[in-house]
Amino acid sequence: MSSPLKSLLRAAAPLPGETGRFAMGLSGFILLLAVLPILSMIVMSFSGASNLDFPPASYSLQWYKAAWNTFVSPDASDVLSLGQALTTSLLVATLSMLFATLVAVPAAYALVRCEFRGKAVALQLMSLPLVFPMVVLGLALLLIFDNLPFQLSTSRLVIAHVILALPFVVKNCTAAMLSIGNEVEEAAQMLGASPLRAIVDVVVPLMRSGILAGMLLAFIISFNEFTVTYFLYNIDVMTVPIWMYSRTVSSLDPTVFSFAVLIVLIDFALIWALEKLVGDGGVSF
Repeated sequence: MSSPLKSLLRAAAPLPGETGRFAMGLSGFILLLAVLPILSMIVMSFSGASNLDFPPASYSLQWYKAAWNTFVSPDASDVLSLGQALTTSLLVATLSMLFATLVAVPAAYALVRCEFRGKAVALQLMSLPLVFPMVVLGLALLLIFDNLPFQLSTSRLVIAHVILALPFVVKNCTAAMLSIGNEVEEAAQMLGASPLRAIVDVVVPLMRSGILAGMLLAFIISFNEFTVTYFLYNIDVMTVPIWMYSRTVSSLDPTVFSFAVLIVLIDFALIWALEKLVGDGGVSF
């Protein structure tokens, strides 16, 4: 290749710094698109107008005051108060987190340590809720629960949320389990521990980062879940996302923006706690 042609190609090629600036600009644009709905929601929660014009003509804390009044003094026309919905959400999220963890820890151990027929199928089934349409899943669960010979209320939400959260908990527990060698259990058994004692006292503590990450992810998923919950809730058992949706069916209540900001703050606090607890171990999504 002639020298002038080489010089031309070298001049046309982007420099490393230019590529970095382009990647940074593209990343910033994508990040802006991701946070734009949250930012607009926060701005609208401080609107001083009585309508939903964006951007607001004025700003005040009137909708936060109205939201507080709704929480402490619920309207008599509300079928269910926000306090009851929040209690239900916290109860369902906590139970879903615990049950999903109790299932995921032994499942992750079996998937990593054991070889059995149908292991590949089990891995696929475990990940199925990640790709299954939420609307279809909610409808299928509704048909199953309605045909049971007994009635379930809160339990049906817990079962559904465990199904949704289980893949995330299993993935994090499996990632933690893969970093633990067989020699750890063998050493514990050589020192006199039974196989079960070696798992409980040695393996499980070493899985701490994966277990904590899975637990917090399960709580966040359950606390924010709407689509499947919409098919399974009833008037007496309503979560916060469903309660917020009920405030927007006939006419959009601006206090919903204030409640949404509270939910976002709770999620940010949980994610911050997740980063602090897990540290460099990472989280598997």
